[in-house]
Amino acid sequence: MRRKDDRQTEFAYQAVYRYMINLINEVGTDARVKLPSLRQLSERLNVSISTIQYAYSLLEKEGRVYSVAKSGYYAWPVLNKPPGSSGGDLLERLYASARRPGMLVLSADEPALGASLDGALLLLERELLRHYPSHLQPWSQPCGVWELRAALAARYTSSPTRCWQADEVYIGADLRGVLEILIEVLGLKGAAIIVESPCDWLILRLLQGAGVKIVELPFTAQDGLDLAALEQLLGTEPVQLALLSSSVSLPSGIVLPNHDRTELVRLLNQHGCWLLENDSHGDLAFEQPITALRDLANPERLMVFSTFEKALGPEAPFGYLLSRHFSGELQRQFLLRAFRLSSIRQRAIARLYQSGRVDQHLRELRPRLKEQARVMSRYLDEHLGQQVSYRMPVAGATFWLRSTAPVDMRQVFQRLLARQVVIAPGELFSISGLHCQHLRLSHTVEGPHHLENALVELALALRQAQTGTE
Repeated sequence: MRRKDDRQTEFAYQAVYRYMINLINEVGTDARVKLPSLRQLSERLNVSISTIQYAYSLLEKEGRVYSVAKSGYYAWPVLNKPPGSSGGDLLERLYASARRPGMLVLSADEPALGASLDGALLLLERELLRHYPSHLQPWSQPCGVWELRAALAARYTSSPTRCWQADEVYIGADLRGVLEILIEVLGLKGAAIIVESPCDWLILRLLQGAGVKIVELPFTAQDGLDLAALEQLLGTEPVQLALLSSSVSLPSGIVLPNHDRTELVRLLNQHGCWLLENDSHGDLAFEQPITALRDLANPERLMVFSTFEKALGPEAPFGYLLSRHFSGELQRQFLLRAFRLSSIRQRAIARLYQSGRVDQHLRELRPRLKEQARVMSRYLDEHLGQQVSYRMPVAGATFWLRSTAPVDMRQVFQRLLARQVVIAPGELFSISGLHCQHLRLSHTVEGPHHLENALVELALALRQAQTGTE
């Protein structure tokens, strides 16, 4: 494969992506298969290691590959079973099904799908390459380049007492890697932490795999947290920290009333509990910005994590952490992890923030997401009627649906796979059996005809799972 110059319409990572798809499809086995390393592919395809890494990041996000620390990348096993068959881990089946050709994937959470900053980012990167030749790009910046760390510190500063410095920002290859470091640094193995529920399955699986005691705090029917139950938990359990969303809790789409948010922060402060804020969707509220919990919480017991990918797109897969504390151990862990991050890509993201291009992008993205949600709501009302209940989302790219009649949601999932439709059953967003009557659907789907057909199939699957008929 030869390098492509600026006049060609296809970016290098897209060609690498296609090559990797073909390579994965050639495997055709139900055993895990180790894929070539970044360096091997770089030499084979005559492209940079960073380009290979971006293609791998996209494949990992799509569930086609997964990474193992200090080992490399592996292709998910190809299930040699019909699409409607059951058995095995539900999340693995979801990922394996989503990467089959011809599947309509309604399980994803991709707010920037079709409206990312990938093009602007790559063009800016080319411009920067003229100022920072590849032989002058240092790889020995384990916590991220200063420009991007400084841009994030400025963005998260809201007052003289709620301010951040560049050396309090840490950037990793992806959100998974950043969270793994955080779990290690905080010594959370065996510790109890409170997690709002439903919660993203990546976070739940990482915590569970690390031996963390997860105490799920579900939202009430009145769209709030049970603060009395929270106070009891804080008083009886040795809870170290609470993991909560910054503004809108997704996929549930709940925004806590101001009084509840203030009371929540008061309880955390009273019991000396740290707040670990998930800001992954913090920029994606459809309307005016919602006050983040970090702007109410004690800044001395606060850490924030997020990712660029939700707002900017797949070319910005990095995760990041803001913390005023544990600097020595965080630096050591980032150094040991040895993330190989492109300094040019980080500088390009920093320029997008500094120039105001990110804010402009968000002003365009939010109305787009709102309109897509409105269209999805109309389709849901038309095709599912009284079969599901939901609240209209106020942020992000998904709907959180609840079946109004008791159903076996796993059966719904399997029936839809047979019709080449992938949904995300609600049980994936809990580790204690909550949300079994729920499912998450994406509203950022191209092609209304295919979406309407899928919702017709969903309505049928819900009826069949309820009555047991074929």
